[in-house]
Amino acid sequence: MDQSSNHVVGVDNTSRKKFDREEILQRARERDEEEADGRKSKSKGPPVQRKPLKPRDYQVDLESRLGKTQVVTPIAPLSQQAGYYCPVCECVVKDSANYLDHINGKKHQRALGMSMRVERSSLEQVQQRFESLKKRKDPGSFTVQDFDERMLKQQQEEEERKRLRREKKKEKKCLLYQSFVDGYFDDLY
Repeated sequence: MDQSSNHVVGVDNTSRKKFDREEILQRARERDEEEADGRKSKSKGPPVQRKPLKPRDYQVDLESRLGKTQVVTPIAPLSQQAGYYCPVCECVVKDSANYLDHINGKKHQRALGMSMRVERSSLEQVQQRFESLKKRKDPGSFTVQDFDERMLKQQQEEEERKRLRREKKKEKKCLLYQSFVDGYFDDLY
């Protein structure tokens, strides 16, 4: 090994780095100036005003594909791939729970032009809502007698179902026995 090199074997040549306070402060000032310039260039105009959240005016269809099989191909367009397709965000979500999370989420609502804030209701709006709910709910429509009648009717329907099930089972046994007996005697003759 060459003894003339700076790196000598067996000698501890590690030392602590000595910091120059002025140099570090200068770098910090330069970095702050760059960040300030970057912030100024990003803000090109006033912030975008989005509408507050509003209720959906359509029914979310989650059951149309329930229990159906689908052939999945890797070259199919997004709208025909397996899962639930969101045309607004152009993405596919694999199950109904995640699809609901997506359509109620921030990214989807922003794509629709809405913020995640809800418009504040006035006192008059709340009172009108209570009145409409009171009118919709008919107070005289439910009585204890109606409840008893419905329970009795439900019990009768359940008994009828059980009776039909027993008859079906009995008929099946008779057919099975008859086919056994017929097969047994056919073998004898």
